[in-house]
Amino acid sequence: MSEPAIELAEWTESDQGPTERLRDVYQRIQAHADPALLISLRGVDDAAARAERAKTEGREGKPLFGVPFVVKDNIDVAGLDTTAACPAFAYRPQASSFVVERLERAGAIVVGKANLDQFATGLVGVRSPHGVPRNALKADLIPGGSSSGSATAVAAGLFPFSLGTDTAGSGRVPAALNGIVGLKPTLGLLSASGVVPACRTLDTISIFALCVQDAFAVFKIAAGFDADDPYSRESGDMRLLPPPPRVKIGAPRPEQRMFFGDELARRAYAADLDALERLGAKVVEFDFKPFAAVARQLYEGPWVAERYSATKSIIETRPEAMWPITREIIEGARKFDAVAAFEAGYRLATLKRAAEAAWLNFDIMAVPTAPSYYTIAEVQADPIATNSNLGTYTNFVNLLNLCAIAAPSGLREDGLPSSLTFIAPAGQDGAVAGFAAKAHAASGAPMGATGRLPPQPPPMRAEGGIEIAVVGAHLSGLPLNRELKALGAEFVRDARTAPDYRLYALPGTSPPKPGLLRVGAGEGARIAVEIWSLKAAAFGAFVAAIPQPLGIGTLNFEDGARAKGFLVEAEAVKGAEDISRFGGWRSYLESR
Repeated sequence: MSEPAIELAEWTESDQGPTERLRDVYQRIQAHADPALLISLRGVDDAAARAERAKTEGREGKPLFGVPFVVKDNIDVAGLDTTAACPAFAYRPQASSFVVERLERAGAIVVGKANLDQFATGLVGVRSPHGVPRNALKADLIPGGSSSGSATAVAAGLFPFSLGTDTAGSGRVPAALNGIVGLKPTLGLLSASGVVPACRTLDTISIFALCVQDAFAVFKIAAGFDADDPYSRESGDMRLLPPPPRVKIGAPRPEQRMFFGDELARRAYAADLDALERLGAKVVEFDFKPFAAVARQLYEGPWVAERYSATKSIIETRPEAMWPITREIIEGARKFDAVAAFEAGYRLATLKRAAEAAWLNFDIMAVPTAPSYYTIAEVQADPIATNSNLGTYTNFVNLLNLCAIAAPSGLREDGLPSSLTFIAPAGQDGAVAGFAAKAHAASGAPMGATGRLPPQPPPMRAEGGIEIAVVGAHLSGLPLNRELKALGAEFVRDARTAPDYRLYALPGTSPPKPGLLRVGAGEGARIAVEIWSLKAAAFGAFVAAIPQPLGIGTLNFEDGARAKGFLVEAEAVKGAEDISRFGGWRSYLESR
């Protein structure tokens, strides 16, 4: 048997044909030997025939050519039963879900349907009549849920990606407990057509992968407006974006951090925050109470009635067919009435307003994905409390319509991976994933059970923009940076010039203005700059407002790159203070 191919590029760029690769997948599944992993599996000949058709059609226009994946068994795939892990609920759809169809058109091949907590109700992964999928890292640990099989299949290296769903953390908690990435997009960007709902107003398909780049690549292909889904929305900027310079990361105040006695998790989170600061982020502590209160709403309020609505055909006719804990939770909806629903809505609106204020102080929130690892025995001994604990940092996200991505962030003292969930307001999927990719690459944590480290993120640059290097008051955090942002500029990266320039503090204003002058090659200093990107029209408007003696030229950087940037006329530096020794304008200001 060949070694498992892990990342998407290894599948799409492989010299091996899609049929041979698919047969390898079936051998891996057999060798993995977990009967609880998949609820249904296409016959190997059926899958091979699909691969042969793909080969005949060719890879042109198919970025996922021949890539196998599995789908959580509450998402429709034509020709395979949808059961939501309840055999009495089973039906065979004639058409695949909107998202599955988009991935198949891109060349991907569905191999089977993955196990889950019945009706996607749970974060533990043990509430299924088909058994408990084996945690890819340690067999006695729960796999997490409800997307248990989807997560473990990727973490074990069987598939490069899979689909789950996420209502309260089902696309994030199992990612954390298996050491992989779980992407939970802004609600509506992935169509819910062909998905068995849990809470229809909060549900989204989620994506599991071994690295952020792969998860985001699949997300871009799967996203699209679906007129048949009333909650579908047009996608905006679908690029992996660089984080803003000196990005501010929100973290709950220390006294509000909950780990339920797991001191290893507490220390790992503190270490993870330190690691983010080493990446250049500034950690800002905030009041987590409004977010915790929103999280409690999910099961204490009438949103559980949405789960009742989704399972009505079973719970009112064959309740004995349901998993006992699942039935107990969903039957709790009977105590809520319409008055309670409105009251909960008012309460949520109040909490949303309180939560919104927190975002004024930071760009991205970083919370532990799960507060602890639990063994199967611990969950079986206390199924409700352990499940509730696992939702501490996930339950509020969908209720507040935030986008989120969970990624390994380091290693705990016991060798298990720690995981952070990076969260941002709706529509900022590219920005939050861009920072997650940077943090994941620096984490030192292997990808799932593969033993391989995550790849470095690719250069993230604005498409169709003109790059401009700023050296003075337009730097992030300084007074004129707002002019760039008002024109829609995007931060690209920090850089230093080649040693061909001198930096001056120009006289005549208070505080003085900086002037960057080009001198002979190697006769100057390396000066710190920031590179931003502007659309052509915005670039023109920005340049038109630049006063004498400044202008725009082409700057050379120490890494060999070039970009437009501020330069000063030689006449203007006569009598000006040469401040090149400081290495940049910001350092000069800090010295004054």
